[in-house]
Amino acid sequence: MWTDKQRGIRVSQQELLCKNACGYYGNPAWQGFCSKCWRERARQAAASTPDTRPSSDGTPLTFSKFEEKKNTEKGRRINTMRRLFWGGPSPPKRQDSSEGFTNVLKAYQSLEPGNFTGFLKILRSPSSQRLQSRCTAFLNTMEAYHDLPVQKQSDLVQDFYQSFAEYFNSFPEAQVTQIMEHVEKLIMTRLHKWAFCHDSCDDEQKDLALQRRIRSLNWVTPEMLCVPFPDKETTVTSDPFLPAITAIIEMDAKRAPQDKLACVSKCCQHVFEALSISNSEPTNADDFLSGLIYVVLKANPPRLHSNMQYVIRFGLPHSLMAGESGYYFTNLSCAVAFIEKLDGPALNLSPEDFEGYMLRQRAPPGGNKREQVASDTQHLLEELKGRQENLDQGMDALNVQLKKWVEAVNSQLDEASAQFAQVQKEITAQADVPSSSQASLQGEDKEQSRVVLTDLHEGPKDTDC
Repeated sequence: MWTDKQRGIRVSQQELLCKNACGYYGNPAWQGFCSKCWRERARQAAASTPDTRPSSDGTPLTFSKFEEKKNTEKGRRINTMRRLFWGGPSPPKRQDSSEGFTNVLKAYQSLEPGNFTGFLKILRSPSSQRLQSRCTAFLNTMEAYHDLPVQKQSDLVQDFYQSFAEYFNSFPEAQVTQIMEHVEKLIMTRLHKWAFCHDSCDDEQKDLALQRRIRSLNWVTPEMLCVPFPDKETTVTSDPFLPAITAIIEMDAKRAPQDKLACVSKCCQHVFEALSISNSEPTNADDFLSGLIYVVLKANPPRLHSNMQYVIRFGLPHSLMAGESGYYFTNLSCAVAFIEKLDGPALNLSPEDFEGYMLRQRAPPGGNKREQVASDTQHLLEELKGRQENLDQGMDALNVQLKKWVEAVNSQLDEASAQFAQVQKEITAQADVPSSSQASLQGEDKEQSRVVLTDLHEGPKDTDC
């Protein structure tokens, strides 16, 4: 299974490019064309489609007139919107700028990459009143006509991008791209609540269908997709694809198409990092696509179809047609298309085995690395629980020993205090005895002194001699 790489997952670099051979990336949502070629083909088809319905086809004449009037009214509404945006039926050409407008263009030219706050400050400056009025008029009118079909809204937004970029024709292409990314973020952050998952399309139903499809494939293992996964000997604390799963889930929380694309790019970069950890060989395009399919299956991102369609309809064309973001988004589209058509041979399974897995009648083999990681984690948790119980028991025993030690110390203190009191009494008693004997001795000395003095006072006595 691991050596069989010539399967449905394999997509060559040529297959990712536009079918019109323009050199840009195509997309399954555009039937393999890039956004530019797809829009040109759609407009040509709409312009060249004749009204083949004969006047005598049995349809009432009043209905034909109603349809004609309806189409005329719709065209008048579109032209009215264009005049509100651009002041005429078609976008105006940039005329000679005044000195103030020339200065504000220099300010845009000196804008640092990614400085959206600085862009807003320049746009709100008095010298940039012309551009600010264009943006404000476009936003107000789009919100007023938010019930237009989502494809019409997409065409209007793309036309606005093209018209707005004409003000910066003298700038290098990289700077124009940078400025238009700020414009896209400003416009679509305001229009997100009107344009995302519009009522005129079936995005919500397709979201639910895709979510159910991914949920039914949660049994697919990395081995089935030929995704390199860390061995038991490799020191990996968790699923290496977890950062990529988190990044793709965050896409639904963003409003601007470029921010959603940034989440896709971040997810794909994490996929490359996880593959470099899991595989000793250099990562190729087949491994990357397989890893991205695995991430989408395990993440099951919310409203994935709506988010991708939102980027396709309202994102800047250059972001999807070329560059790193275009490559990553095309691979994500291929991954979703692969999941929608996934069958047994694509996973190197027989139709019977595939049907058994889908009906939950069979379980995948026990070689699932994620199950092994979960089992090891559960074992570690049980071991930590046992160590915690032993620690609690040790703490209880230590508390008992501490109480006994305190009681013994208090008993010794009481005994020592009693002994000290007894010794103090004995010392006091011994101190009282010498004082009384000394007093009696002093009395005797005084008596003897009195007798001697008396004898001396009486003088010598007569003797018989």
